[in-house]
Amino acid sequence: MIAVPASRLPMRLSLAALAVAALGACQQRATPAVMEPAPVVPAPLALPTGSGCGPEIARTKAIVDSDVATGNLNKPVGDRFNADLAQAAAECSAGKSGEALHLLAAAKSRYGYR
Repeated sequence: MIAVPASRLPMRLSLAALAVAALGACQQRATPAVMEPAPVVPAPLALPTGSGCGPEIARTKAIVDSDVATGNLNKPVGDRFNADLAQAAAECSAGKSGEALHLLAAAKSRYGYR
């Protein structure tokens, strides 16, 4: 053991405490790795082909369903849009393609689709 005069003891303890504090400040703490969420990549959308009111309504329905699945359109709005599309599809099935296309255009305009 080293003998330290009593008058220098407080100064030695202060220096020791300062050294310990300095060493503690130099230690880096491990930070947890931040993981970014993987982007949602939708599957390629296969749109129905053909002309007339049936395929046109089916294409719009496929786009709306895809937008709901990816979160680009919230589900309640998608449900209302699909209800409007079902009404247009019913008119198309009844042979009223003019009315069906009119209902389709109105629904697309109402929900901001082209």
